[in-house]
Amino acid sequence: MNMIWKLLRQHISILQFSGFFFANIFGLFIVLFGYQFYNDVLPVFTAGDSFMKADYIVLSKKIGAAGTFSGNTKTFSNEEYERLAEQKFVSKIGKFTSTEYRVDASMSVGGANLFNTELFFESVPDEFVDIPMDKWKYDPRTHVVPIILPRSYITMYNFGFAQSHSLPKISDGVMGMVDFNLFIRGNRHADQYKGKIVAFSNRLNTILVPQDFMDWSNKRYAPDSETLSTRLILEVSNPADDGLTKYAEQNGYDLSDNNLDTGKTTYFLRILVFMVITVGVIISVMSFFMLILSIYLLVQKNVSKLENLLLIGYSSANIAKPYQLLAVSLNFVALIVVWIILYFIRSYYMDVLMTLFPGVSDGTLLYSVALGVILFVVISLINIIVIRRKINELWQSFRSEE
Repeated sequence: MNMIWKLLRQHISILQFSGFFFANIFGLFIVLFGYQFYNDVLPVFTAGDSFMKADYIVLSKKIGAAGTFSGNTKTFSNEEYERLAEQKFVSKIGKFTSTEYRVDASMSVGGANLFNTELFFESVPDEFVDIPMDKWKYDPRTHVVPIILPRSYITMYNFGFAQSHSLPKISDGVMGMVDFNLFIRGNRHADQYKGKIVAFSNRLNTILVPQDFMDWSNKRYAPDSETLSTRLILEVSNPADDGLTKYAEQNGYDLSDNNLDTGKTTYFLRILVFMVITVGVIISVMSFFMLILSIYLLVQKNVSKLENLLLIGYSSANIAKPYQLLAVSLNFVALIVVWIILYFIRSYYMDVLMTLFPGVSDGTLLYSVALGVILFVVISLINIIVIRRKINELWQSFRSEE
């Protein structure tokens, strides 16, 4: 085979094979990158909260153009609550309860103070929160309040404050790094509490505390205030039920549900990735034809040598083997280069992704590695078959001339 290769390599065009090599890298990279990016980003849109079921929907009243609420009030009356509870699409219903007293809070990470602000808490019945009750109960003797914090708070810290102040980033696994100090005043009482973050929420832009703490604290700090609900939480059998949407529209309610938006976003993400991968496939096909054309030209330039090799007893399989090994080697080197490039690019965008969405899984490259191996095998087999057929055609034409 070494002698055959020495005879045939003289007419190899470095420019032609370099063009195939880099086009192959480019097309293969687009395909693998599109596939890997889709798998890495999809959980951002589809992952729900670990403590809240996907079929929970938050209901509030719509705000009109003049700033007025439907029904002239932003709170839900008992009659509205009862009518909703009777609807067929509602499996379970609960009220959001908010604080009726003043709460000042300070948040710090690693000793660095992030903010001091006035805020408020909300709570929902415990049956809507899928957290072990031993972690979601308030003990007045400890002055430690379990808290579910909006993930947007941590995103702002990770992407803004932590990056500019060289502070550690926060993920779900290091929630203990966050110090949350609460100062509550009302009804001639002033007390300090420690907030303990037990989860982050993607779906609720509010600070949740246990229902028992909410009831106890409202009685202690605002016993004379009437607690009214501005939002309701529903468990529905089917979030896409038309009856739910029609009922909300007829009564001027706003459905704060991300399921529909998530479905649309995922759909467009799939379309975008499909288009990107299609472009990559087209480039890969073009590079494949470039390789075949280069080998065809090489075969044509070496016709006399190939005929001599056939005359002295070499088979068409022996003559095709150097070209096949050349094609497979170029495919293999291109795949290795693409894997290396993909590794570094993915490391960069995953750092950004995990900064913006701390709870997202870091995923794996194994699926793209497997896809790359499959593409390498398929493309190489096609190269081998096409090259063998070309050599066989030459052999048949040579035999017919005899």
